[in-house]
Amino acid sequence: MIERIFRLSDHDTTIPREILAGTTTFLTMSYILVVQPNVLSQDFSGNPTGLEPGAVLLATCVASALATAAMGLYAGLPVALAPGMGQNFFFVSVIMAMGAGQFPGEPWQAALGIVFVSGVLFVGLTVLGIRDVVLDVMSPSMRSAIVVGIGLFIAFIGLQNANIVIAAPGLVALNVKELLSVDSAVFWTGFTTILVLKMRRVPGSMLIGISVAAITAWGCGQISIDRVFGWPEFTQRAALQLDFRAAFTFSGLSYVAVFLFMDIFDTTGTLIGVSQQAGLMKDGRVPRMREAMLADSVGTVAGACVGTSTVTSYIESVAGVEQGGRTGLTAFTTAILFVLAIGFSPLIVSLGKYAPVTAPALVVVGAMMFRAVRSIDWPDETEAIPAFLLILAIPIFFSIADGMALGLIVWPLLKIACGRTAEVPRASLVIAVIVIVYFAVIRVHI
Repeated sequence: MIERIFRLSDHDTTIPREILAGTTTFLTMSYILVVQPNVLSQDFSGNPTGLEPGAVLLATCVASALATAAMGLYAGLPVALAPGMGQNFFFVSVIMAMGAGQFPGEPWQAALGIVFVSGVLFVGLTVLGIRDVVLDVMSPSMRSAIVVGIGLFIAFIGLQNANIVIAAPGLVALNVKELLSVDSAVFWTGFTTILVLKMRRVPGSMLIGISVAAITAWGCGQISIDRVFGWPEFTQRAALQLDFRAAFTFSGLSYVAVFLFMDIFDTTGTLIGVSQQAGLMKDGRVPRMREAMLADSVGTVAGACVGTSTVTSYIESVAGVEQGGRTGLTAFTTAILFVLAIGFSPLIVSLGKYAPVTAPALVVVGAMMFRAVRSIDWPDETEAIPAFLLILAIPIFFSIADGMALGLIVWPLLKIACGRTAEVPRASLVIAVIVIVYFAVIRVHI
């Protein structure tokens, strides 16, 4: 039965090898189980968002398991999925925007509704085969700049969570007084561990680093672990709590578009990267690309339904490929491990509550995302300047949405000013106009 479903012999692999690869993939990306509840349960200032860590953890495990199983069974690729780093921070920025705009409902429910709509659109674009139209809205340089900007922002949040830097209105500085504090010691212990293990290509380096940081924090009396096993605890469930009203407002539709673009760009790049590493590419194309994109988009819809941010394909799947994973059995193994992780909820939530424990992972992920800077066309100033402004604006504005908006405005206008109108898709110009109107008419009154 396993041979019939996953076609192991066609890819010259075995069941033990695929299971080992799936386990490796899980260990490499399982840091998201600790990071995600911490990210979604509080905004960038540390205020509660309304989502409880236990509910977010349960949603993350369920959504990741469903999407990864779909990828393995339907698309047959060794690719695992989970809530994306970058998209989760943008999700929090949407919650903050909904709250600042005094949305009549709960901001976090509105954000879930927006993610759901973006996922449905992703499904539609995949089924209709017009995904490439969306990909052409922004140049490769601008897509890379978004990844770099979000990576820089994530790293900045990590340093702030570790009290390495001070972030307050009108002030961003090195927190010299805290450099020898317990928070700093926990951060640097975990950060150094992750870097050393990562350079030595040890599977699960992120999870091991978080564990070392947690042990340090526990030894210093900063965290207490009452239980290791148990069901997630929460008073407000996150599942089926979507509010769609905001998704169809002027600002809501702009957030839908951003979520959609980010998911498509991230998924496409990941699928190409993993397939190429696994030697699965045929004539320069990813096998069963349509099925893979559909599994990814359905994962986003399912994630919003159960209460978490955009679910997307993880580049960490390459770790499993390097262990020999070649079929969907690798992904299916990872999916099973996500389900089993639910039983460790008390331990996972305890670790995530103390921010310096997860801060090292955020900084390392930010550094990995920053590598996309090499894909920006720096010699072309009409590409380089908007990209630089976008990268700079995201951490300075302390807003992914506002930073992206600046880049989306400057890029087409600079192209037109230089007489290169033919390089600007009409959709890009429309988006720029919409963003300008949004800031001039709506945001100015918030």
